[in-house]
Amino acid sequence: MGRVAGSYGVRGWIKVAPGGGVLGTLAGVKEWWIGGAPYAVAEARVHSASVVARLEGIESREQALKLKGAAVEVERSALPQADAGHYYLADLVGLEVVNQRGEALGSVEGWISNGAQDVMQVKGRLIPWVAAIVKEVDLEAKRIRVDWESDW
Repeated sequence: MGRVAGSYGVRGWIKVAPGGGVLGTLAGVKEWWIGGAPYAVAEARVHSASVVARLEGIESREQALKLKGAAVEVERSALPQADAGHYYLADLVGLEVVNQRGEALGSVEGWISNGAQDVMQVKGRLIPWVAAIVKEVDLEAKRIRVDWESDW
């Protein structure tokens, strides 16, 4: 969901740089896993393009700074149901990607964000996650259909 970017203030708050599209969702979850350990979120709010939070047990700036760089994760069950036509990127990892001709391009290996949009990593390819290219997502069939040629 993001990474701890550093401390926020002097009372143990942390600042989190969230992954694409999860700003409000992350602020609403009450338990985060940071560096493999669970932390109860006492308070969290969106602050510009980040989320700032006070975690139970983290009382000082020094304690907060020890978490800097650590991944922030949440239990999948803590997330709200995605709206129709929207997806959690983690749910798409492993799905087969095929083009308009039905040619298999590989499976989704991961995601990167270039600021403008998210980009699928598919067997050595980078495929932008935009409506002009992504034509259909079928979670039941575990397939994503794209307008992308196999030799691109």
